[in-house]
Amino acid sequence: MVLEQPPVIINLSPTITELEEEHDLFQVAVEQFLIAADVLGLDNDMRKILSHCQREVIVNFPVEMDDGSVEVFTGYRVQHNSGPGPTKGGIRYHQSVTLSEVKALAMWMTWKCAVVGLPYGGAKGGVQVNPKLLSQAELQNLTRRYTTEIQPFIGPNQDIPAPDVNTNPQIMAWLMDTYSMNVGYSVPGVTTGKPIVLGGSEGRNEATGRGCVFAIENAARIQGLDLAKSSTVVQGFGNPGSVAARLMAELGSAVVAVSDSRGGIYNPNGLDLDAVSAHKARTGTVVG
Repeated sequence: MVLEQPPVIINLSPTITELEEEHDLFQVAVEQFLIAADVLGLDNDMRKILSHCQREVIVNFPVEMDDGSVEVFTGYRVQHNSGPGPTKGGIRYHQSVTLSEVKALAMWMTWKCAVVGLPYGGAKGGVQVNPKLLSQAELQNLTRRYTTEIQPFIGPNQDIPAPDVNTNPQIMAWLMDTYSMNVGYSVPGVTTGKPIVLGGSEGRNEATGRGCVFAIENAARIQGLDLAKSSTVVQGFGNPGSVAARLMAELGSAVVAVSDSRGGIYNPNGLDLDAVSAHKARTGTVVG
């Protein structure tokens, strides 16, 4: 099949690029803010305030592993600005997480909330860990201990975590349960992205990927690109990427390639996304 238009490339991979490694990511975020501040005509006092994060928490905490040994992990929780209201932002589990990265993401969360008029400031969290190397029990131990360490700084009226890279509704359920046990009563509002049965929101699981496709549809319309005659390549076939791939296929775009942290697959005639998702659920990767 000859495709008449160029491919749509969707990058939803959490991998830090070489450019980001060479430059301090938070400094990049500040530079972006200052460009926007010039356009908005913000005064110097407001620039100074918003160029810094309000609170940066670093925790080093022990976790008992399945073999009885103890490993110490480093976690972060950063609140950029609580002026608009409680801060809000995801928690990611990744071996490359740094304080600079978390600070930048917290700042960007402030702007995202402001752009759509939500009464929240930005926050972000992360733990330096490769969760793919942990068992389910170890992952639960890590989540519960990390939650306990940052508990003084989170809460439904203070700072509300959410899923991010390598975290999911189960992680949020453990976080909510740990927080609730520590205060002595159930606090479902401490996190979003919970399982539906615990008060989570319908559509939350698909929201990131769907938002990506909304942006693609608008960009395609402006560029005069017929998505039904274009192919799609998705880098990062996790939750957002797999949802975006399925939605692009529903729009008539042939998804010809997808990848994850272990490699990629390609079929010029289009991939069977149901088969790819089933294979990843079974093996942990799209490769094979």
